[in-house]
Amino acid sequence: MALMGHNNLNAKLVLLGDMGAGKSSLVLRFIKGQFLEFQESTIGAAFFSQTLAVNEATVKFEIWDTAGQERYHSLAPMYYRGAAAAIIVYDITSMDSFARAKKWVQELQKQGNPNMVVALAGNKADLEDKRQVASEEARLYAEENGLFFMETSAKTASNVNDIFYEIAKRLPRAQPAQNPSGMVLVDRPAEGSRSASCCA
Repeated sequence: MALMGHNNLNAKLVLLGDMGAGKSSLVLRFIKGQFLEFQESTIGAAFFSQTLAVNEATVKFEIWDTAGQERYHSLAPMYYRGAAAAIIVYDITSMDSFARAKKWVQELQKQGNPNMVVALAGNKADLEDKRQVASEEARLYAEENGLFFMETSAKTASNVNDIFYEIAKRLPRAQPAQNPSGMVLVDRPAEGSRSASCCA
């Protein structure tokens, strides 16, 4: 969830997608401004945090980068449960990767936080000559499913910061009204205007 303080927002963000789509590379580029040509596969999940200043507020992302291998799929709900935002990443050079991203969208629609801000990221946009997923196809899919869409490249840094900033901008508007924690007692008049008194 996202917790609001004095213009400060703490938001859990999860990255989901197929193995090799570039989730870890996106996070590394966003957090450290780095790109590794050969990124090791994530085992389970990796945790990072990063703070952004957006619209006179500070957003601190608690980022969970999940493993893309099928054998870790059963762990994913642990990471997206209670998340305020998700980035579902696919590789524009792989139709299989896009199909897998659609499955993640369906899973979040069924089991995720209904107020979650969800972005669809077509990663590896620098590999235009190997493209299998048309940009327009992904854009239409995103619109039909209430997601926002960007093509990114962790290698060139194209749209990497932009996608995180766009999520940060959408977060406060997406959060439900905050209720105080604990029980809320409501003062209701007694039925039939009888006055209750002890020992009458």
